[in-house]
Amino acid sequence: MDFNLPGEHKMVRDTVREFCDEEIEPIAQEIETEHRFPAEIFDELAALDMMGVPVSEEYGGLGGDQLMYALVAEELGRVSGSIGLSYAAHISLASKPIEMFGTEEQKERWLTPLAEGEYLGSWALTEPGSGSDASDMDTTAEKDGDEWVINGTKQFITNASVAGSVLVKAVTDSDAGYGGISTFIVDPEEDDGFEVTTVWDKMGLNASPTCEIQFTDCRVPEDRLLGEEGDGWEQTKKTLDGGRISIAALSTGIAQGAYEAAHEYSQEREQFGKPISKFDAIRNKIVDMDRKIERSRLLTHKAACKYDEGYSVSHESALAKLDASESARKVSEDAVQVLGGYGYTEDFAPQRFLRDAKLMEIGEGTSEIQHLVIGRELGL
Repeated sequence: MDFNLPGEHKMVRDTVREFCDEEIEPIAQEIETEHRFPAEIFDELAALDMMGVPVSEEYGGLGGDQLMYALVAEELGRVSGSIGLSYAAHISLASKPIEMFGTEEQKERWLTPLAEGEYLGSWALTEPGSGSDASDMDTTAEKDGDEWVINGTKQFITNASVAGSVLVKAVTDSDAGYGGISTFIVDPEEDDGFEVTTVWDKMGLNASPTCEIQFTDCRVPEDRLLGEEGDGWEQTKKTLDGGRISIAALSTGIAQGAYEAAHEYSQEREQFGKPISKFDAIRNKIVDMDRKIERSRLLTHKAACKYDEGYSVSHESALAKLDASESARKVSEDAVQVLGGYGYTEDFAPQRFLRDAKLMEIGEGTSEIQHLVIGRELGL
């Protein structure tokens, strides 16, 4: 078993790391404080050919694999959870489903501009009353001639206010259960009846817009149906397998950023005549942080590699997401503790990492849902 990254993967990782250190890290707290979506950063990522890393070159992507994509997501999370989250939602949730389930015409029309970074994508699954039971949805799509008419509300939708396309889950057959859910491609600019009604102020990740969106007799042409009618729930499960790997990678990056801040501070800060890293209480925290990060990274890379090899990864992706998200929160909390009062101020990064990390335990399936998924995979 070779734990060394391939050369191309290292090159991509190093390119993104340099970009993060030079362009994102200096503004990471500023955009969070201002609740500002940094469109210019995504334009620069597009110029680096990073907005479609795991998408085929045929459709404007880099032609990389899930492991390469995980490396990019981790590097972004290391400096900004917000940018990492919007990036992961754009690729895992808004772009890859079109590549996996779309027609050639849909890929050319919708996937190519996403992969080239012409605009960001969004994915609308969750509803105000559904929560963890994502299949319990009230949004409907009814056929009317050669159009579908969508009505309903979606909640906590990443990127919806800045997206050029949104993949929307809706019930097309109320009597068919899971088999009655379908997926539609909606154009927020062109399709009447689409409205962003709320952009939420949140505990963290405020440079990544999280929205409520309303569909009121939103008409889309019949060629906007992604895949076959009734395929929406199976598409969702396959999408989340890959999406959870990206959240695991993003969580690992958040933990890494918090660790680096604590590690540096512990060597610079002196108490009783020596660096605080020399005290057992602090050294042990730093060591435990490193251990948690290494474990999360290994689980994430394992899931990504198995995904790339074509295996079913429901167990591996849920395990990686569960471990990495909880580790991110624990590592970030310890980083705040290492910095003491400074760690609680916005002049230092750990407070931001801690606030960002909490969402990782909620989005794309809560920790409780990951336990459920893993339990099922174990036959429990």
